[in-house]
Parts: sequence; structure tokens; C-alpha cells
Amino acid sequence: MKTMHAAVLEKYGRFEWKKVKQPEIAENEVLVKVAYAGICGSDQHIFKGEFHPRTTLPFVPGHEFGGFITETGPAVRNFRAGELVAVDPIIWCGKCPACLRHHYPACTTLKILGVDMNGGFGEYINVPEHMLYRIDTSVPPHHAAMVEILSIGFHACSRAKVKADDTVLIWGAGKVGQSILQAVRTKTTNKVIMVDIIDKRLNLAKKHFPDIYTINAGDQDPVKRINEITGGDGVDVAFEAVGHYTEIPGRPNPVRGCIQSIRGAGTVCVLGLGDEPAPVLMKELIWKEGTLIASRVSHGEFAETIENLGKGTLKPDAMITDILDPAKIQAGFEMLEKEPGDHLKILLKLI
Repeated sequence: MKTMHAAVLEKYGRFEWKKVKQPEIAENEVLVKVAYAGICGSDQHIFKGEFHPRTTLPFVPGHEFGGFITETGPAVRNFRAGELVAVDPIIWCGKCPACLRHHYPACTTLKILGVDMNGGFGEYINVPEHMLYRIDTSVPPHHAAMVEILSIGFHACSRAKVKADDTVLIWGAGKVGQSILQAVRTKTTNKVIMVDIIDKRLNLAKKHFPDIYTINAGDQDPVKRINEITGGDGVDVAFEAVGHYTEIPGRPNPVRGCIQSIRGAGTVCVLGLGDEPAPVLMKELIWKEGTLIASRVSHGEFAETIENLGKGTLKPDAMITDILDPAKIQAGFEMLEKEPGDHLKILLKLI
């Protein structure tokens, strides 16, 4: 029996870097030597037991990863050993009403590799051929681990129908908000505004995209400031990417703030997976005849993301604050919990 090392969540709040059985491949699968894997916000929820009973223990998370093919099954036709690939972790049923309409992110039984089954926080993983996306060798291997999170940004832009010359608001400067920013900047050169309550996150975005406007919602009224920046017009598209929000006296919650910030007939796209209710005054949306939509995971945007990585139009290193040895994964999760302003995207280096 072949073995490998993997980061195993033995109990909620505790990882162990230990030897486990190396997976075997089926005829239509490849064996991927994981190069880098990213810690996602969903992984933080899993770590704390907030996805129970969806995830069972012991468990190997990790749905943001890329690596090199080391072995291919006899039925694999389009990939070969040695190629760098990113893995789309989304698994849909193909039979529910959403799937029959080819709207796979809304699958009623959607599963995610590394959430509903063991994922990429190990040295090797077996993956069906259809989940693979080839990446040119000109792209650094650690950028392959960023494809999934960046694709979420591109999917959100697709859902919101961001057009050239749109003005855009991104409420939330965490991992998802920063991925939206990256995607938005491939769509429009017009004004982009980012709102958060953590200056370090805003400064990180401003450092790499100096033409954007940043607003700390704890220091000033964000809706008033957005109104000033847009000359009273409001933005064309507003993204809510906060999820768990901190109530600030005199300030709207992020969803309502986005509604208040759009122009007439503007669009609000909600991505934040908070558990708290986010009260809104619907007449504020109705008066503007605005559009309120949601965005979840991605829907084939891996190809668009990889194309932009190859062209150099994305800045994935702008989101990466730490690269750790996988044996230090416990410290990585604790860093994200204790110092969220200091750490954005943490990658585990497995090569």
C-alpha cells in the first residue's frame, strides 16, 4: 500500500500532518501531485465545525489547489503526465431542475471536492479528467492554486453582467472581495470602490490597484462617500462579499448599503455566506427598480481565469500574504482566526 502525507482534520479545531493511504486512480482519473493549496473561508468554517454534519471526521479539506499530473488512467485521453493543472472542485448531479437548465452552481445536491469529500490538503489526489484545466508552464505553480478563488470573482462578474465602463462597488475586502476586484479590473477601467472595516485589507487592495477608491465603513458613512465619488449617480453594480458582518451604529448592513449605493436600475450581487439576517428595506430596491441577484462558486470560469493568468492581466500575488509548509497548517488556521487583518490568502506549499 502506497502512503502519503496529508493534513487531516482529526477533530474540529485540530489538524494533524500525518501519513495516510495514497489514493488509487480509476480508469477515467489522473493522479495529481499537489503543488500548492489555498486556505479558503469555507475551510475556516469546516475547521470550526460549522459545516457539520456536511463534513465528517476525520477529513482532508482543500478545494483550492493545483499540481502536476503524475499518472493517468487508461481511459484518459486529453491529459498526460507532467502537465500543470488546476482542478475545478464542483460536482453537480445533472438531473435536478437547475442542472437540466445547465445552471450547475444551483444544483440542489451540489458537492465540492474538499468539502463533501477529501480534498487537496494532501500530497496526492485522484481526480476525474473532466474536472481538470490545463495551465501553461509559463504560469507559476502557486498561481494554479489561485484559479478557483479568482474564478469566483469572474463568475460574480458574469452573474452581475459587468460591462465595459461600469462603475463598481465591492463591499468586503476579504478573499472573495479581492477576487472580484481582480476580475472587475479585466472588465472595466471606470471607478471601482471598495468598502471594509479593516484598513490593512483596504491598503492591500490599494497597493496593487492604486486607482481604486477605498472606504473604511467604521470611519465614515460609506453610502454618503460613494454618492460623492459617483457625483450623486450611484454605481452600476454593487457586490456584497462580507458575509459575517459587524454591526456599526448609524451604518447600514452591507446588503442594504449596496442597495442604497446603486444607481436607478442598477444591480446588487450578493456572495457573502453570513448566518445572520441582513435586514433590507425593499422599497429602496423597488424605487430604483434595481436587480438583486446571488452568486455562488463558479460555472466554467476556470478557462477565463487561466486565460487571464496567461496574459498577465491578473495579480494573484496581490492576494497571497503567506506561503507555509503544510506541516504548519494548524498555525495557518490559527493565524487567520486571530489576525484576519494580517493574513488574506495563505497557501500551503506541497512541493
